[in-house]
Amino acid sequence: MSSENTEPIPVPPPATDVPASTIEPTPAATTAAVVSELEPTPAASAPEPTPASVAEATAKSEEPTPAEPSVVAVEDKKEDDEPQNELTKKFTEDEWKAVKELRTQLPSIFEKACPDTKPVPSSITIWGVELSTTPSAKASVILVKFLRARTLAVSDAADMLAATLKWRAEMDIDAIMQEKFDQDLFGRLGKVYGKDKDGRPIAWNLYGEVKDMKAVFGDTQKFIRWRVQFMEQSIEFLDFETIDQMVQIHDYEGVSMTSRDAAQKAAAKEATTVFQNYYPEFLSRKFFINVPTLLTWVFWLFKPLISAATLAKMAVVGTGAKTIGAELSLVIDVKELPKRYGGEADDF
Repeated sequence: MSSENTEPIPVPPPATDVPASTIEPTPAATTAAVVSELEPTPAASAPEPTPASVAEATAKSEEPTPAEPSVVAVEDKKEDDEPQNELTKKFTEDEWKAVKELRTQLPSIFEKACPDTKPVPSSITIWGVELSTTPSAKASVILVKFLRARTLAVSDAADMLAATLKWRAEMDIDAIMQEKFDQDLFGRLGKVYGKDKDGRPIAWNLYGEVKDMKAVFGDTQKFIRWRVQFMEQSIEFLDFETIDQMVQIHDYEGVSMTSRDAAQKAAAKEATTVFQNYYPEFLSRKFFINVPTLLTWVFWLFKPLISAATLAKMAVVGTGAKTIGAELSLVIDVKELPKRYGGEADDF
């Protein structure tokens, strides 16, 4: 199970999400016939031809000459019948095989996700992408997210996708996207601002902006609806053609870890569960900045329990614009980074 999404404590449990590697196809080997000509032997030294030799030579000359092999381009197996975009071109052969198999299971997945809907829908849209048994490059990008989160185990990925679709229907994501939240409480808590060096959007979670912790976290379900809305808004910046992940930055400036009450812990726990189970493989990198010293020690304590793949996505950064800027500028151009974080861009 992927644990790249954690809210809002920067001490994630072990994860199994493993970035996919790109395997370049090996072109088919081709051969070419090489024909060499022999220099004629001087007539003076040539023996007189006999009738038998003449007949043999005549017979050989009448034999059909084998055609030279032609060079035929062999199409890549993973592209032979699949719509492609820049993201799908990076799929491995194993990923393509799993995607095709998972796609064939979509009718049964939809049936599990919509047990009370008759007839069962032939397609369902998620994150603006239509899923159906008809091949689509964007749909393949969505399907591979669930597969990577389950190490290409098609059955497990199918269960995860069915659970996600069912959860979205029960939560009524469309209604959540229309919900209005108190701007005094949530207005500055989350922002999508800037892009990393590869064009991925940056989602900022500004916990230090929370002025009334009880008002924000006291109603756990309200906080979860807001947090889901913010995640969905962040995903709207992804085109699933060239970009399908984001960078998340969690700023803990001014946050006291010792003052966390039961409501905050409950909200954090449920948010972590939601993003682990229903938003697979959306994070490229995750930074925790302005982290209290105590929490930094806790992170290092749990470091041996975190998978190398997940650990590579995460970084706990200290305080101060210079320190933060030095770390974030490795991924984000200073022109995209606000000045208070050591960059050159205007503030939020």
